[in-house]
Amino acid sequence: MEENRDTFQYTYSAKRREEIREIREKYLPRQESEDKMEQLRRLDRSTTKKGTAVSVAMGVVGCLLMGVGMCCTMVWMDSLFVPGIIIGLLGIAAIVAAYPVFNWITKRERARMAPRILELTEELEKNE
Repeated sequence: MEENRDTFQYTYSAKRREEIREIREKYLPRQESEDKMEQLRRLDRSTTKKGTAVSVAMGVVGCLLMGVGMCCTMVWMDSLFVPGIIIGLLGIAAIVAAYPVFNWITKRERARMAPRILELTEELEKNE
């Protein structure tokens, strides 16, 4: 006696196809037809990346120096009190200087990227 095995199988593959498409796009050569608005966004984001990386690194190094200075003044008071204060003040100076350095680097990068960004904005305004 045979059983009736009529079954329905449904496989949703849109996510898989989307993932395949995204991976494929990574390996295709970039075309000139890249969306100009996307180029503008990418260039705008790139102006702050270098400044952010440098200022975060300065802040981390400053925090570490301040911590070492505090450790020297609290743990080894007898021999490293004055050097600990100096090291701590250097750390505080690095932390305080991180934001002005970020602004300086960002201004410099924006000035460097300004011609290309202005060119793209003019092209986008003409097309609208």
